[in-house]
Amino acid sequence: MDIKQIQELVKLINKTSIGEITIEEDGRKITIKQKKDPVQNIVATSTQSFAQQPSAAAAAPAAAVPAAPKAEAVKEDNLITVKSPMIGTFYRQAGPGKPLFASVGDDITPGKVVCIIEAMKLFNEIESEVKGRIVKILVDDASPVEYDQPLFLVDPS
Repeated sequence: MDIKQIQELVKLINKTSIGEITIEEDGRKITIKQKKDPVQNIVATSTQSFAQQPSAAAAAPAAAVPAAPKAEAVKEDNLITVKSPMIGTFYRQAGPGKPLFASVGDDITPGKVVCIIEAMKLFNEIESEVKGRIVKILVDDASPVEYDQPLFLVDPS
């Protein structure tokens, strides 16, 4: 295989969604791999705040999420905290243009999906374990979350 054929293969790989191709000819083996998308680096600091590097190949800006209505004044000591069961990225909806799983003022019951947490390219539906009304959402959409981090405050009354 000559250099022109290899260059044509590289151009073909770059134009398609093929990740890798291996060609073996006359005892010689050539492997061409497509460059992967840039990885988002998440850095945790000692104060538990997060910095996220923007992806150079961001597909499209996230759909604007309407502001949540103001909740009634509720006694803070009576609230139940719904916490993250894993490390990942918190999402309030299944995808752009899809309805929100839960908003401030919504009634939830055990088993109702309240959010999605993406971990290692897997989207995990997080179900409520309590019954009540959501009074506050503590995490922004598409934000990284830690294990046991509070996500929602729920009034059980």
